[in-house]
Amino acid sequence: MDESSPLLGYQSQESSDFLSPNLRPRHQELIPTPCGPIKSWSELPCLVKLYFCFTIVSLLALLGLTLTSIYKQGTGTAASDEDNLTVSLILLVGILFCIYYIIRGVLQENKQELVAFVLTVLLIIVRSVVNFSVLETKGKQELLVRFVCIICLGVVHVFCTLLLILRPNMMAFRVGGALESLQEQYFLLNLCFSMVTFDLQAQLCLCILILTSDSSMSVRNGIILGVGVVWACLTAAVGIVAVLKEAKVLVWVFMVQNLPQVAFFVYLLYTVVVKWFQDGTYIVEAAAVTGAAISLIIKVVLIWGLVRLVHSFGQGLRERMFAQSK
Repeated sequence: MDESSPLLGYQSQESSDFLSPNLRPRHQELIPTPCGPIKSWSELPCLVKLYFCFTIVSLLALLGLTLTSIYKQGTGTAASDEDNLTVSLILLVGILFCIYYIIRGVLQENKQELVAFVLTVLLIIVRSVVNFSVLETKGKQELLVRFVCIICLGVVHVFCTLLLILRPNMMAFRVGGALESLQEQYFLLNLCFSMVTFDLQAQLCLCILILTSDSSMSVRNGIILGVGVVWACLTAAVGIVAVLKEAKVLVWVFMVQNLPQVAFFVYLLYTVVVKWFQDGTYIVEAAAVTGAAISLIIKVVLIWGLVRLVHSFGQGLRERMFAQSK
């Protein structure tokens, strides 16, 4: 077998029809996409198809409940406390990212995306439990349906996704071939790709937390937060393109772009610390510090993965991944 040729492409269907059934490939061709190759829907096992559909439907249902809650809070018809709008917006971001994670995780057999999905679901569960426990009785009645759905569906999703993570991962072999070095590159590429999106999710949630928790925020702080959101999206876009295109220049640009984000974290924490002793709950303060710490940890892992991945650029992985898209 020629290990230098991509394993994404096989002989045409016409030529394979003449092969003996025992000599035909056990799997179909991968479908090239801008985010990497994916498996065809028909190739997924029936149980995986069932779980995928169940996950998408449950996330869309939870998305509908969250949007309804946000609408009620925005119109002032919800019996909830001040923190619920923040929780609902963060939950909205989490659900949207979960849909993205599960789609890539299942269709690409991408364990990194599945791990990000599990972590996001666990964070949503913990945040929902904390928020629900501090609500007044009337507020609990308003959010009871959403809370029950989050807990029940969250436990099911975590359990089933862990089973998927423990399954043998054949995508690394189908993309990288028999060469272990290319399989390791494929793992690092997926890790960096996942960490870029996970970092974007953490930053958006942190900005929402600060923006909605301070009703008396000045115009200057609002503009700074808005610029921070736009900068986070731009940085994530540069990081994704740099990883997929194996562009070393963009990798260094991405790393430089992260320096203002670290300064942005410091500024966000400063806006929280100056009001640290104005209330006796410290819920916002603790959430802000925790969010900033998580974002910094994500960035450290991301930079570590990028440094290792850059050294393997130009060794044939990108050609294998996008062989059919040329």
